[in-house]
Amino acid sequence: MNRTDEDGLVRAWRAAEREPGAVLLDGFHALKHALRFGGEVRRVLTADRGALLALAGELAPDVVPALEGLAVELPEPALRGLVPRLHPTGVVALAVRPGVEANRAVLGRLPRRAPVVLLENPRNLGNVGAVIRLAAGFGATGVVTTGDLDPWHPNVLRGSAGLHFATAVERLALPELPDGPLYVLDPEGADIRDVPFPDDALLAFGTERHGVSAELKDRADRLVAVPMRPGVSSFNLATSVGMGLFHWMSGKR
Repeated sequence: MNRTDEDGLVRAWRAAEREPGAVLLDGFHALKHALRFGGEVRRVLTADRGALLALAGELAPDVVPALEGLAVELPEPALRGLVPRLHPTGVVALAVRPGVEANRAVLGRLPRRAPVVLLENPRNLGNVGAVIRLAAGFGATGVVTTGDLDPWHPNVLRGSAGLHFATAVERLALPELPDGPLYVLDPEGADIRDVPFPDDALLAFGTERHGVSAELKDRADRLVAVPMRPGVSSFNLATSVGMGLFHWMSGKR
């Protein structure tokens, strides 16, 4: 590749990343899931096209045809200049996040066959990504966050391995929450083992340090607690969500 072609690819990437709704897919697994679950992937750059296609052939042959049409090779030094930290798989991509109204339609559709996970004012990008990965794995309807954190931040997408595209992920204010019975995880609640979760529930989780707000607790239809050994202050957020979703799934057998 000559320098002119290389510069052209970099300019095209920089222009595409400024387009409305553009999100960074960092690494093969995020790209794989975006393609597998119908995400609109617009650009794919890789340091080694042959190695990328071989990896896809080994781990995800279903996405190979799409990658053959999208993947363009760019020398690694130029690729490293496009992202804060190049993923070990040596591939980056740009996709388009689903629109707010499309996500709201999915989240608000009734009857729901699976709960919506609500994270109130989460602070840790990696934890939010892990929660989205869990929600996708359990088949939850979606994940809603409140507060300032962007649930489509590149570090969240990295933590979810691109599974944002397998479920509905949106940031909403409390008055905008979808309808459905609100089950809030709180130490003052009833033992989770005695409380089945309905399919249309909103399962709400607060931060490890502060828990849920008084406002959210006041809105709750049920407060539910996961039993915990005395002296242990809290579970990790993603762990709590995993327990909640497993409890829901266990009741469907």
